[in-house]
Amino acid sequence: MSRLERGFVALNKWAVIAMIAGMALVVGANVALRYTTNNSLPWADEVARYLMIWMTFIGAGLALRTGGHVAITNLQDALPRRAQIVLRAGIVLILLAFFVFMIVTGQEYLTRMQYQKSPALRLSFKYVYAAMPVGFALMSVHLLLIARQFIMAGTYRDAPTGDALPGAANG
Repeated sequence: MSRLERGFVALNKWAVIAMIAGMALVVGANVALRYTTNNSLPWADEVARYLMIWMTFIGAGLALRTGGHVAITNLQDALPRRAQIVLRAGIVLILLAFFVFMIVTGQEYLTRMQYQKSPALRLSFKYVYAAMPVGFALMSVHLLLIARQFIMAGTYRDAPTGDALPGAANG
């Protein structure tokens, strides 16, 4: 893995960690205030929800590069090696097309919702909907970075060692 790619993955991981930490802090503070002062933060649920949305979209690329999404490999496993490679290349192309479609769709949602405000924070919903095109753009980059290895060997670049992953080549 190149230095630039390692930096990209590390930055993506730290963004997810920061979002989950932010969620934990906001929800924890809200619970503590509710029980100690009998008052709660009116915006806490909204912030936690929006952080969860962003964390989901930002973290999806990391799950993709480790083979963490659902995979059904019965067809692939039944095919000869050359046909497996063709099938995996088709899967990568379909995923890329879907990701580009979702980037465009996310941008359209963002544009449509930019004037609507969130109830508690009065924040433009464009910041919430921006998670969609940003997340799918990151997933596209992650997919392109692991595509060659996935197509040729059916393995994932950052997969944990030990147990064989679904989609791993049978040899």
